Amino acid sequence: MSVEESPAAAIIGAGPCGLATAISLERAGVRATVFDRSCVVSSIASYPIYMTFFSTAERISIGGLPFITAGEKPTRREALAYYRMAVQYFGIKIRQYEPIVSITPNGGRFVVRSATVRGELDTTVDAVVIATGYFGTPNLLNVPGESLPHVTHVYREGHQAFQRDVVVVGGGNSAVDAALDLWRCGARVTLVHFADRLDANVKPWVLPDIKNRLADGSIAARWNTRVVAIEGDVVVVADGQGKTDRLPAHQVYLMTGFTPSSELLTQVGVSIDPASGIPAHDPTTMETNVPGVFVAGVLVSGYDANKVFIENGRNHGDLIAPRIVSRDLAGV
Repeated sequence: MSVEESPAAAIIGAGPCGLATAISLERAGVRATVFDRSCVVSSIASYPIYMTFFSTAERISIGGLPFITAGEKPTRREALAYYRMAVQYFGIKIRQYEPIVSITPNGGRFVVRSATVRGELDTTVDAVVIATGYFGTPNLLNVPGESLPHVTHVYREGHQAFQRDVVVVGGGNSAVDAALDLWRCGARVTLVHFADRLDANVKPWVLPDIKNRLADGSIAARWNTRVVAIEGDVVVVADGQGKTDRLPAHQVYLMTGFTPSSELLTQVGVSIDPASGIPAHDPTTMETNVPGVFVAGVLVSGYDANKVFIENGRNHGDLIAPRIVSRDLAGV
């Protein structure tokens, strides 16, 4: 392409980091189109309905756009409204509910094929930024019954579990938050965890609450225990000695975390470290081993999603933009 034309980039993933990258690219003169298989910030939309963020509003704001909240920390609802406003304010070009089928190199550029309601569509760009996050691919237990309709890897709210037996699997923040909310909504809750205690990263302001509920028996716990099967109204568990038990469960919440999907990266030729899951990339530009393909957001951290959050992932676009511009000026 000639230097008079501005370069174009496809950003795969409309989470906060993908949106922030689009803002950075547009400011640098790179025409950005954001694709997402779901809605804008779909991971946040999937959070528990009454969730409050760990971070302050300022730390998850993007593009310098002020994020005003009623309390000290933003709620899920406030965050959804803020990111919708950011899309409108910055005029981000976004194609929701348009999953990417393939990314194909084509003479120094890329053909991004997406699936629309009217069929597949090809978009040719100079660079691709993959910012797909990790929320769509849960860590599976791979046990019989995991796909039953009363089993879920996502927790929304506890009202539907009122006066019902539920099993929550996990020992981290998601499991603790779910167990406490379910208990407050009148569910009979049993927490099942493979370790002998809660995870070390449980939020300190929540820890006393869950410890008290466990101590007084309001929430039951099975430590050093794993799920071996899920049936219609029972979860079969086994302890460290192999002794099994059957726990009543009308609903099962598998709060086992998520793994980043590397399918698009490997498809286009990006190398993934098998031990860490981290894609090969230059941390100063976020460019992968495939020239013109970049990564942004939590995908950068591989299997350890606790390394990259909105707070630091929102700045990846500022590293990517100069590199795309320099590639274009060099006629790459």
